[in-house]
Amino acid sequence: MKNSKRWGRRVLSALTAAAVLAATPVGAAGNGKSKGKPPASSHRYIEVQLLGINDFHGQLNVTRKVGGREVGRADYLAAYLKQREAENKNTLLVHAGDAVGASPPVSALLQDEPTIEVLNKLGFDVGTLGNHEFDEGVAEMLRLIHGGYHPATGDFAGADFPYVSANVVDAQTGKPILPPYVIKRVNGMPIGFIGVTLTETPTIVTPSGVAGVKFIDEATAINKAVRELKKKGVQTIIVLAHNPGVSNPDGTNASGEIVDIAKTIDDEVDVIFAGHNHAYLNAVVDGKLLVQSYSYGTAFSDVDLKIDPRTKDVVAKKAEIVTTYHDGITPDPEIRTLIEKYEAKVAPLVNQVIGTAAETITDEQNESGESALGNLIADAQRAAMKTDFAFMNPGGIRADIEQGEVTWGELYNVQPFNNQLVKMTLTGAQIRQLLNQQWQPTQTRMLQISGLRYTWSASKPVGEKVIDIQLPDGTPLKPDAEYTVTVNSFLADGGDGFTVLTQGTNREVGPVDLDALVSYIRGLEQPFSARIEGRINRLP
Repeated sequence: MKNSKRWGRRVLSALTAAAVLAATPVGAAGNGKSKGKPPASSHRYIEVQLLGINDFHGQLNVTRKVGGREVGRADYLAAYLKQREAENKNTLLVHAGDAVGASPPVSALLQDEPTIEVLNKLGFDVGTLGNHEFDEGVAEMLRLIHGGYHPATGDFAGADFPYVSANVVDAQTGKPILPPYVIKRVNGMPIGFIGVTLTETPTIVTPSGVAGVKFIDEATAINKAVRELKKKGVQTIIVLAHNPGVSNPDGTNASGEIVDIAKTIDDEVDVIFAGHNHAYLNAVVDGKLLVQSYSYGTAFSDVDLKIDPRTKDVVAKKAEIVTTYHDGITPDPEIRTLIEKYEAKVAPLVNQVIGTAAETITDEQNESGESALGNLIADAQRAAMKTDFAFMNPGGIRADIEQGEVTWGELYNVQPFNNQLVKMTLTGAQIRQLLNQQWQPTQTRMLQISGLRYTWSASKPVGEKVIDIQLPDGTPLKPDAEYTVTVNSFLADGGDGFTVLTQGTNREVGPVDLDALVSYIRGLEQPFSARIEGRINRLP
């Protein structure tokens, strides 16, 4: 299960279409139109095109909006990729992790096999592991890659393209569980692709998901692979890294883990495809071109290289982040047919109407950290387990509830992780510690709450930000008193850094979080609604 907030929609909506289209080539976001022929003087160099995506999350049939225009869906993404690919025979397709996991029902209910099939059909050449590839454990991840049998779906052929991972190693042998790199030859030029995954993965995935593997330092793993590639005469080297980064549209102010990695690794690396934080990145750092194209197939990265055939090294490179606007292209019919086949398989369950929303209920947090959808989900979990309180991690809320009829499939998109609910007992002092753990050195994660209210101060130091904690009737939380609490299994195991939850006693396992939400909404007066109620209050 992923820990980070669903950045994609936030960043996409904040960056208007006008700003996207106005960006310059390094830091540019395109409109999907043909790039045109290169200057005649470039004929002496071999021109290679890399088309990349990151954080696709199986969003085969999900449409989103950027600047009021529809974007996303695999059939539209496919049309853009095929259009660009037709312009250069020396094209490779790559992905930087989280191709699957936290997926909509059309992919998730079929073990994400449909997403791999679509990537196969598009002719992807190489991919790497994101944290979500580990959602169902290493064995299931390797089954999707190499093929194998699953009780729910039967036999599956696996990916037609290699996955590379230099820093995910077997916990016993210390050897990579997948090849650290692969060499692709394009028009006679050897190009090395190295894969890495963020080392924080064990803290943001359930323990069972990463059982048996360890994550070593990304830069160390990359540099080792680069040394091996150079010994083999490879001078053009690309890194597929599921590590976060962001920049301004013009390439300035690049920041994030991937920037730090870029400054540390061998200068023979030419390009790094980043991921994880669902953001825009197109910048040159330490001579290396860094790109990330949001998430969910709403955009892709188009990297153009010029390689000197004498040295086999890159002499020029540039990138464009292209938004997949629907009004700019006709969807690919082959991929649309595939999507419709998958939709038909899951339709009986997905299309069940659960209730009617009086208005759109979003997980947009106010300045205090409270959201209407977070309140609804926390209330549902507290009701399901009949506890005093409930706490919900914001990274587990993946979509809004739109106004009108609400189907099972829509609620699955909201909570796609299938985490079980866990009831436990905590003292008032432990609950205060839990709330203070929302503020961590690198990130703040505001838990969504039910059954209590509290105030916190922005001026207080980390560890002491929470001030008053009260029960619904206004009485204060007692440090020595014991209270029953509901959280999901991810949080119960200390996920997202909420380690105090591992100390909870009298544990009881309940239903899956999605089932609790479905049952709760069915029991509400229709049409139902939810709102921000002042459960969390921020002081200066």
